[in-house]
Amino acid sequence: MKSLSLLFISFLIVISYPSSILCSNLQTYVVHVRHNSDVISYNDDLESWHRSFLPPTSFNAGDSDRLVYSYSESFSGFAARLTKAELREMSKMAGFVQAFPDRIIPLLTTHTPDYLKLTGPSGIWNRTNLGKGVIVGVLDTGITPGHPSFHDDGVPPPPASWKGQCNLEKGCNNKVIGARAFQISSTKADPTDDIGHGTHTASTIAGNFVQNVNAFGLGNGTTAGMAPHAHLSIYKVCQVSGCRSADILAGFDAAIKDGVHILSLSLGGASREYDQDPVAIGSFAAIRKGITVVCAGGNEGPSESSLSNEAPWILTVGASSIDRSFRSIVKLGDGSEYYGEALFQPANFSSKPFPLLYNDGACDEAMEVKGKIVLCEREFQEPEYIGSALKQAGAAGVIILNEQERGYTILVHNLELAASEVSFQDALKIKKYANSTENPTASIIFNGTLLGVTPSPVIAFFSSRGPNQQSPGILKPDVTAPGLNILAAWNTPVETQTKAPFNIISGTSMATPHVSGIAALIKSLHPDWSPAVIRSAIITSSDNLDREGNIIKDEMHNDATFYISGAGHVNPVNATEPGLVYDITIDDYISYLCGKVGEHGVSMINSGLNASCSDAKQITDTMLNYPTITVFAVSGAPAVVNRTVTNVGDANVKYTVEVDVPKGVKVMVRPKTLQFTKVNESLTFSVEVISDVAAQGNLKWVSGKTVVRSALVIMT
Repeated sequence: MKSLSLLFISFLIVISYPSSILCSNLQTYVVHVRHNSDVISYNDDLESWHRSFLPPTSFNAGDSDRLVYSYSESFSGFAARLTKAELREMSKMAGFVQAFPDRIIPLLTTHTPDYLKLTGPSGIWNRTNLGKGVIVGVLDTGITPGHPSFHDDGVPPPPASWKGQCNLEKGCNNKVIGARAFQISSTKADPTDDIGHGTHTASTIAGNFVQNVNAFGLGNGTTAGMAPHAHLSIYKVCQVSGCRSADILAGFDAAIKDGVHILSLSLGGASREYDQDPVAIGSFAAIRKGITVVCAGGNEGPSESSLSNEAPWILTVGASSIDRSFRSIVKLGDGSEYYGEALFQPANFSSKPFPLLYNDGACDEAMEVKGKIVLCEREFQEPEYIGSALKQAGAAGVIILNEQERGYTILVHNLELAASEVSFQDALKIKKYANSTENPTASIIFNGTLLGVTPSPVIAFFSSRGPNQQSPGILKPDVTAPGLNILAAWNTPVETQTKAPFNIISGTSMATPHVSGIAALIKSLHPDWSPAVIRSAIITSSDNLDREGNIIKDEMHNDATFYISGAGHVNPVNATEPGLVYDITIDDYISYLCGKVGEHGVSMINSGLNASCSDAKQITDTMLNYPTITVFAVSGAPAVVNRTVTNVGDANVKYTVEVDVPKGVKVMVRPKTLQFTKVNESLTFSVEVISDVAAQGNLKWVSGKTVVRSALVIMT
């Protein structure tokens, strides 16, 4: 490095600023510079190239290193601490393209393997070898070393292609083969998880088998992730405050170099142009290397157009319920009963009626609650706060009342006293009884863990919704997966009864690792499949009907539109053998991005690699070979899109089209049959739509029991 330091001298101009003033004005920026083919092969040379952009003041004696990260895989550029004035001067230098400020992006099981039918004779664990040989990278809050979910019994050594490192003092094994931390505020960052979020998601993806697991005495059983014998590589890029853009890109950079096969990100921020979005940029670099990227759709539901991670090269996941309930029953004095949920279920709690108190101030003011069951509106205080306050005040129990937007979605909490959390619909009835009865009473009866609850799955209220703001012609979320009240590993015990390091939490953060693990199983069975093909298999095999054969419901138990549920609920069994797939090449994405963000933006997203938009055939988002189909219909005029499907099933097979749309909508598919004569053969069909109204339906290619379903969305 001494010889490299000589290169810097030519850039030095002797200007002196008080270091205290500089430090107070410094901000981290992610800086995009043009791809330099002369230095790209050598990390030291690349870092030298990036340092050449830094201002003279960054070399002052005693000044901390201003270069935060030098990216080589995920992004053509670097992260550095700069003042606004320094950034302005840097922008004049040859090779500078663009910069954006570092931003904070928020972090967004014992039964789900059975619920998703991974187990048993017809399950896919046997056929996929439990995910052996597949490496899943997790960008999150780290991992808990030595946690029982991360033992490596039955897990082989990592493949020879693995290039990563495990920086844990203990806990590195054939399960956890990589662990690194990226934190711009610390040079000694540790990949150990001090929050729990990353441990939870990692164990949901690929936690190994652990018997007799429960949390709060509930959900007892053998826990395992979706791909129990896959490898994990952990990239800690998030802290309590969230995840910084610069750290996220550094995590992508390392994961791509290390050789992961799947990347899972349970994080996401507001909708943003792709060339300003670190997840979109990093994930594009990943798919260029054949890495499937699975991301959370966001927890901003039920608002429309509230999605995170909308890019068409990302597999975006929404959250739904499973058929499990931690049942607590509210029985009122008039004999009516309402089913709620509770984590804390004391075995010795009396089933006798208690006085029922409902008053706007009962939950947060000093009122007489001793020996009473109190009704509390959850919109005014968090349930944990309510439970703690009422316990100290001597209340017998509490009934937490959902607000309207949550509907039937109940997120369970540890309230440390007898409790039942009830739906908004039941809350209205309970409040009506309390307000109309002179001496209302209630009791709470605990039923433990119940399975087979209907309807299921149901979309969780918090699951972010479409339409897609950045790419309206791409349906997002892609699919939904279990994300409500999910039991998985945790960094510390959360209760004193069992002291087990497992927890039950909710979010699209929990749904995402389910799909990441399923993607790992598919990759194990089909190692040559591209990220687009794996995504296609998961989307076209998903279920738009619930376990009773009805259209999947939203949080109000209304039929969920595709903007709410995506194409449907993930179906791992069918996803491993999808029949037909829709592939998309990097050149296809470039053709779309040229029209979307221009050549300048394409360079930003495409790791600085040159891409001439003047030579590319520009296409719209609806023209991408996406496995769902969105068309923009103009009244009376036909709208036409084309799709190409590739046969990954039997060599000689015939598929026939079936279209299900509302009356008044005309859909013509040409041809109506697809005859394949060999595996990997591709055929193209066109879809013509005439409609005066917005609508949705399904386009299916059917061959025997194989159904390849594309959600069809018609926008006007």
